[in-house]
Amino acid sequence: MATRPYVSAVRSAAADAKREHVVATAVELLRREPIAAFSLETVARAAGVTRLTLYNQFGSRRGLLEAAFDHIAARGQLGRIPAALADPSPRQGLQALVGIFCDFWGGDLAVQGLHDAMTTDPEFAQALGARNDRRRRTLAALVERLAPGDAWSARRAETVDLLFALTSYPMFRLLRDGPSATDPRRLVQQACDDALDRLEREAAGSS
Repeated sequence: MATRPYVSAVRSAAADAKREHVVATAVELLRREPIAAFSLETVARAAGVTRLTLYNQFGSRRGLLEAAFDHIAARGQLGRIPAALADPSPRQGLQALVGIFCDFWGGDLAVQGLHDAMTTDPEFAQALGARNDRRRRTLAALVERLAPGDAWSARRAETVDLLFALTSYPMFRLLRDGPSATDPRRLVQQACDDALDRLEREAAGSS
C-alpha cells in the first residue's frame, strides 16, 4: 500500500523539527562551552537524541558545525548582503556590508566558538574558509566598480585584501575586546572608506 501523502508530510515536518532542535542545541553549547567539549556525543546528550541520529542527519562534527553556522547566519541576517551589493553607490554598499558583518560577528556568542573550532578541526576550517572567500568576492565586486579596468587589477587586489582583513571576525574581536574597547563598526567603516579614498585618488590621478 502506498504511503499516504499527509503521512509523509507529517514525518517530514517532524524530522525538520528534530533537526532544528538539534542545531539550536548545538548553537547553545557553542555559546557556553569551550570548543574542545563540542562533539556529536555531547550535542546528542544535550538534545536528548542518539549519536546515530546526529550522524544520519549531519554526517560528522564538521557537518553539525556548518549547520550551526547557517543557523546563526540566518538569524544574523546575512541575507541583507545582496541588497548592499546592489547599492548604486559602491561606498554606501561597502558601509552597509561593514554594518552587516559587525552585526553578525557581535550578534551571537556562538560565533566565537565557531571560529575557535577552526583551530581544532581542519575540515571545518576549510569549510569556513570557503564562506570567507564569498565575503572576499563580494568586496571585490564593489571595489571593481570604483576602479574598473585591467590597469587597476593589482591595486584593486591590494585594496580587497585590506578590506577583507578589516571586515574579518579576528579584527572585530580585536577592536571590541582590545585595551581601547572601542566600537568596531565605526573604526572599520572609517578604515574601509580611507582605503577606497586612496584607490580613487590614484585612479583619478592617472586619468
